[in-house]
Amino acid sequence: MASAAGLPAARSDRFAPVALGRLLAALIPVALLAGAYGSQLFGGLFPCEMCWWQRYAHFAALPFALGAFLVALGSRTQRVLTLAAALAIGVSGAIGLFHAGVERKWWEGFTTCTATGARSLQDILLSPMIRCDQIQFEFLGISMAGWNAIISLTAALGIAWLTLRPARA
Repeated sequence: MASAAGLPAARSDRFAPVALGRLLAALIPVALLAGAYGSQLFGGLFPCEMCWWQRYAHFAALPFALGAFLVALGSRTQRVLTLAAALAIGVSGAIGLFHAGVERKWWEGFTTCTATGARSLQDILLSPMIRCDQIQFEFLGISMAGWNAIISLTAALGIAWLTLRPARA
C-alpha cells in the first residue's frame, strides 16, 4: 500500500495500533498502581481488602504487558500477551466496579472479615481498620474504586480493540 506521497507504507505504520495497545497495556497498570501507592504513602489513605484485589489484578497485567515488548511486534504471541494484560486490567476494573457499588450501598459487600496477613490478635488490633463499604476519598463525586473501574474498563476495551483490529496492508 502506498502512502499519500506515493511511497510504500512503513512496516511500523501497519502495526501502529498494535504498538499503541501494547504501550497502554504497560502504562495503565503502572500509572494506576503509582496513584494507589502514592495515595497511600503520601495521602495517608490505607487500602481495604478490595483495594488490594484491584492492585493484584494490575500487578498480574504487568508481566504480560512487559512480555509483549520482548516478542516481535504484530506477532500472534505479542497480541496474546497484550490481550492477557488487557484482561487483567479489565478484571481490576470489574473489581473496582463491584467495590464502588459496595461503597455506594448499591449492593452488599462481603459480610465476613476479609483482612489477611494477621497472625495474632495483636496484629489485628494494631492494623488500621479500613472498611470496604466506606469511601475514603472522592474526586468529582467518584471514589478511587470508581475511577479505577472507569479507567481500567475503558483501557481494557481500548487495548483489546487496538490489538485485535486488522493490520493495514
